[in-house]
Amino acid sequence: KYLCSNCNNILRKALQTLCGHRYCSACLAWILRNNKNAICQKCKEEDPDTLSEESLLAEERAFGDAAINKEISELKVHCVTLGCSWSGIMKDFEEHQSLCEYALIPCHTGCGHVVMRKKLADHLENGCVNNVMVCQLCQRSLSSSEYQGNKRITFSWYLIIFSLFFFQQSLSTASANKDGCRFSEVGCSFRGSKEKTKEHEKSAVGAHMLLLLQHMRQLKGTLCPAAKTAHGITPREKVISELENKLHVFENIVAVLNKEVESSNMEIMAFRRQSELDQNIIRGLELKIAELQRCLTQKDAGLSSLHKSLLFSEQASYDGIFLWKITDVGRKLQDSVTGRAVGLYSPAFYTAKYGYKVCLRVYLNGDGTGKGTHMSLFFVVMKGDYDALLPWPFRHKVTFMLLDQNNREHVIDAFRPDLTSASFQRPVHDMNVASGCPTFLPLAKLQSPKHAYVKEDTLFLKCIIETN
Repeated sequence: KYLCSNCNNILRKALQTLCGHRYCSACLAWILRNNKNAICQKCKEEDPDTLSEESLLAEERAFGDAAINKEISELKVHCVTLGCSWSGIMKDFEEHQSLCEYALIPCHTGCGHVVMRKKLADHLENGCVNNVMVCQLCQRSLSSSEYQGNKRITFSWYLIIFSLFFFQQSLSTASANKDGCRFSEVGCSFRGSKEKTKEHEKSAVGAHMLLLLQHMRQLKGTLCPAAKTAHGITPREKVISELENKLHVFENIVAVLNKEVESSNMEIMAFRRQSELDQNIIRGLELKIAELQRCLTQKDAGLSSLHKSLLFSEQASYDGIFLWKITDVGRKLQDSVTGRAVGLYSPAFYTAKYGYKVCLRVYLNGDGTGKGTHMSLFFVVMKGDYDALLPWPFRHKVTFMLLDQNNREHVIDAFRPDLTSASFQRPVHDMNVASGCPTFLPLAKLQSPKHAYVKEDTLFLKCIIETN
């Protein structure tokens, strides 16, 4: 149960499919990338005649098997490399593989040799043809074999250095001699007093430089034969062999890199598939959010309608008697004077539970013949739910009252409907034309301090409909 159904190796990042078989995550990604309608290979092998929909492989139909991954990580294993005695659990094995001293690894210089990890240092120092070392004397970059040969000419370098030191000492000695030129050791034959020697050295600088150049060439001639003897000339066959070894190493490196690239591509494809799935999920969630927002908007509208219905139910009257409280009278009167809000409608009320639907309309600054001098009060017949069952035209007596809040002198007016007026016929629209008393109360009396029609900026209107 710890083996991949595809590669038959120990599972790495195990995924379990709907059919119950397990795959490495990289193996499943590779199968899906190379097969459009992939089917579980184990299901084919077990019973090819009874394949079901669960045998279809898809990334969204596989899930991580955390339990099996934990079991694999705790398996006891040991290193199979010859000579290595390491043992432990699976989750520590990969770290050991990168450190095992007995593991065979290719030389990183590309020389083509495969050596134990613990012998790599010795190989680089003594046997690797590609390992570059810098000579401390000549500062040349040499392979390990060339470096060993270069040691044989170290004596020649020391000899040259000693010669240069001796030459410097000779120049110092000659400078103390009154009769000799300081460049006599490199071939200058001048002799004379101290003053003449100084004049000679100043005037013969070019000749002295040529003598030094010849001397340095002689020293170089003593080095070159020894260096050539030590290094030799690399045969053509040896160069070709080394190039072939390098080519073989590079081919191995390219093969390893190709496997890494293929593995990376499979992981990228898996990430892309997961990204597409995540994008689809996000789009689905966005659609759900939009739908929920639409539902919330509809519910808000419904709640608003219910709120209005509730307010109407609280204020509505079903016995033909309605009391209307008007607040902020001063402001509303001023709005009526300026024309900002000429008239005010009362909430609707009924003559009976299934009776006529009506309301009041007041003009605080008057309307028609009472505009600017009186408060006008009108009666409005509205379109109701039960109009088809009611007798028409509307023929009930209507009484208006403006209540004195000190209960001394109420203002009362009444009228009977004109049965021929369109205001009392069955409504065709939401409400009929208002009808009533355009000169219900003089404005002077409304605002008179002798009466309490307006108290604390509030007045009360009452309407009584005789329903007998």
